[in-house]
Amino acid sequence: MPKTTDIVGAKKKTAKIQTHQRPTTMKYIYAFSEGRADMKPILGGKGAVLADMTRLGLPVPQGFTITTEACHYYHENSAYPKGLADELELQLKALERKTGKVFGSAENPLLVSVRSGAAISMPGMMDTILNLGLNDKTLAGLIKKTNNERFCYDAYRRFVNMFGDVVLGIEHAKFEEILDEMKNELSVKLDTGIGAKDLARLVKLYKAKVKEETGKDFPEDPREQLRLAIEAVFYSWNNDRAKAYRRINKITGLLGTAVNVQSMVFGNMGDTSGTGVAFTRNPSDGTKEFYGEFLINAQGEDVVAGIRTPQKISELKKVMPKVYSQLLAIQNKLEKHYKNMQDIEFTIEDEKLFMLQSRNGKRTIQAALKIATDMVKEKLITQAEAILQVDPNQINHLLHPTIPSSFKGKALCKGLPASPGASVGKAVFTPEDACEWNEKDEKVILVRKETSPEDIQGMYAAQGILTSMGGMTSHAAVVCRGMGKPCVAGCAAIHIDAKRKVCVCGETVIREWDTITINGSTGELFVGGVELQEPTMSNDFKLFMSWVDKFRKLKVRANADTPNDANVGRGFGAEGIGLCRTEHMFFEEDRIMKVREMIVAKNTEGRKTALNKLLPLQKGDFVGIFKEMNGYPVTIRLLDPPLHEFLPNTPAQIEELSKTMGIGVDELRSIVDSLHEINPMLGHRGCRLAVTYPEIYEMQARAIVEAAIEVHKKGIKVIPEIEIPIVGLATELKAMRNIVESVIKEYKGKINFEIKIGTMIELPRACVTADEIAEFADFFSFGTNDLTQMTYGFSRDDAGKFLSHYMDQGLFERDPTDTIDRKGVGGLMKLCIKLGRGVKPDLEVGICGEHGGEPKSVEFCHEIGLNYVSCSPYRVPIAKLAAAQAAIKEKLNQ
Repeated sequence: MPKTTDIVGAKKKTAKIQTHQRPTTMKYIYAFSEGRADMKPILGGKGAVLADMTRLGLPVPQGFTITTEACHYYHENSAYPKGLADELELQLKALERKTGKVFGSAENPLLVSVRSGAAISMPGMMDTILNLGLNDKTLAGLIKKTNNERFCYDAYRRFVNMFGDVVLGIEHAKFEEILDEMKNELSVKLDTGIGAKDLARLVKLYKAKVKEETGKDFPEDPREQLRLAIEAVFYSWNNDRAKAYRRINKITGLLGTAVNVQSMVFGNMGDTSGTGVAFTRNPSDGTKEFYGEFLINAQGEDVVAGIRTPQKISELKKVMPKVYSQLLAIQNKLEKHYKNMQDIEFTIEDEKLFMLQSRNGKRTIQAALKIATDMVKEKLITQAEAILQVDPNQINHLLHPTIPSSFKGKALCKGLPASPGASVGKAVFTPEDACEWNEKDEKVILVRKETSPEDIQGMYAAQGILTSMGGMTSHAAVVCRGMGKPCVAGCAAIHIDAKRKVCVCGETVIREWDTITINGSTGELFVGGVELQEPTMSNDFKLFMSWVDKFRKLKVRANADTPNDANVGRGFGAEGIGLCRTEHMFFEEDRIMKVREMIVAKNTEGRKTALNKLLPLQKGDFVGIFKEMNGYPVTIRLLDPPLHEFLPNTPAQIEELSKTMGIGVDELRSIVDSLHEINPMLGHRGCRLAVTYPEIYEMQARAIVEAAIEVHKKGIKVIPEIEIPIVGLATELKAMRNIVESVIKEYKGKINFEIKIGTMIELPRACVTADEIAEFADFFSFGTNDLTQMTYGFSRDDAGKFLSHYMDQGLFERDPTDTIDRKGVGGLMKLCIKLGRGVKPDLEVGICGEHGGEPKSVEFCHEIGLNYVSCSPYRVPIAKLAAAQAAIKEKLNQ
């Protein structure tokens, strides 16, 4: 931890780092009696709640909060703002008056705790020090004051341990070793079995360890202790675990952590004292019951450390009935006040109750839905408030099989949580093997370095996908989310040898047919099988989602390529298909050879002959999808990927295909080579293919039109929308529109429904010339996967190699492939909408990239006025909830 300026003891003559000037009116410290609940951004969650509970008249040990602004300047300037030291000294004096104790006094010492507290709860991620202010002199005063020598030495040894760990950087395990040796020597199992004299000896041993590790004596000056402790808490804002927690939980935009300095109350003073943690409702299932644990003769960390077995909170009624009755009344008051399930911490000192914290409790999604719906029924909250209580990302856990929370197995390694849910199966290393074993009713997990469109059959057959390369929007990730299959992508710790059919991680070797488990919600890989927990849609979920539909303005569609996908989407309430990728249909076993015939054809007539064989198959696909989406729009994207993706690339595969197709090996290899591109994502794809080979889009348009006519005749309402990909020029879209309209005209008199023709917006040029493109478009749909990589100039499949470094170094707050970059990509989207609707005010605009199911991106889409978002079928409820929350927040802010 870096050395910094002294901020305690305003009269100190020298400072280690020169302080920076700040406005004299800036206030950096607030007593609990001065703060308010709405000051969370600067007081942090804990400080704001402590202030609020003080205002409510609850028994809160008094103290003060150093603001997040002070932390921010500490990190920005390597210095503390001018005036902080003076404020701190004044607040210490005020705390002394309130408590009747004196900080550093040998007669009646004031001891304090120093705790972190960010605006968003980050439990366990930053640092805490208890019993601060103890030294040999204040210890004597505490013993005299309490007449409890054992308690005082117990508090002292805890303080030296915590201070040594958190502030001085000495591993906690080194203190634990000393403690364990003493327990063995005394033949006791628990800390409570160590008497006062031995605890006094333990303090000396701890201090000797500090001297050994640091070369310095343990600091005796309470003000020096406080200065160093405040530094440590500020410093912990950027420790590895705190940064990782913020990254994992997508917490951004905070100034830093506040520091709460609070007078100590002691739960370790004997059998009339204790400490505990409780919830106002059951956090696992949402049942309305007072739920928690406590320990007699303990301090707060003992409850969570697992050294002693806590008692159920209901047992407190027998041990201290008056305290239990008071605690029950307070927890009811707090839940009604905050209108949410509360997680509370308390300490009992000599049968006197003190409240240390209250915050919105973490809960499972099942509990979240039950609590939200129950509170509405109880008239404690409104439906809108209930909707705001539930985290959209948590809905994921309802929609896929999961690993039970009771499972304690250790993961072999970890990759990216690319598609949620968990799956168990035998490891296979080729898509062909996945298909073969699936036909034998064997559950398999496809293990690949990376996947490609050719793997689609194997991916469909597998229970889940594990890749060593790729990112959150890689092929494997996108396809798996669409299929609702778990996927762990970019698991760099594993080395896959596809030839030998083995996967190696360190000393562990996973061979073909070995059973493995992947957790796509966390990115974890386990060796062996884990019993999974199947999802269920409760009545609470159905009721909750009915409220969601009342409040949202954005429509939510599903990305679906097959009738089955469409059915799943409708089951989750999708209001149409926002993206049907026709290329996925081309990889089906019964048509891939026909696609290859088209590719190797030597002239237009040859291509048309092959395409005519594909026509009835494509038409059949669309018939099935239109039937499933009766009365809802279906946006069908015409062929997008470059043609080389449909051909083999290894010599053996080329030779095998040449025999099947009756073409010479050299001729086929020449065709494959001619289609090779240095950068296929920027190459001959999308509408560029149809500029060269218009017959491809003609066939697809004909299949769509004929399918729509056939289904419409059966009384099913069809709303087809034909989407042209990779358009960057208005002239391109005009040309493509002419191709499609020429096909539609062939069916004049047979079509009595509207067919829209629009474009996917995925190139920056399309955004800045949207007014020109809109002249020929009935709708726009943002393809933000490509738009993001085109804007940044990186490949989404390769970016995983370096994006983690950007995140670790704070160059990105959020991965732009995970959530829409509002300034860059979002700026282009806003410009596109403005220009497009400037030409056509009623222009329909949606989004169909992976961002369409990400809550923050959905919120942005609401803000900029999109008509709909489209996402994988299994993310439809997530997108709906995010859309409802965005609408409610907008109304609250008006």
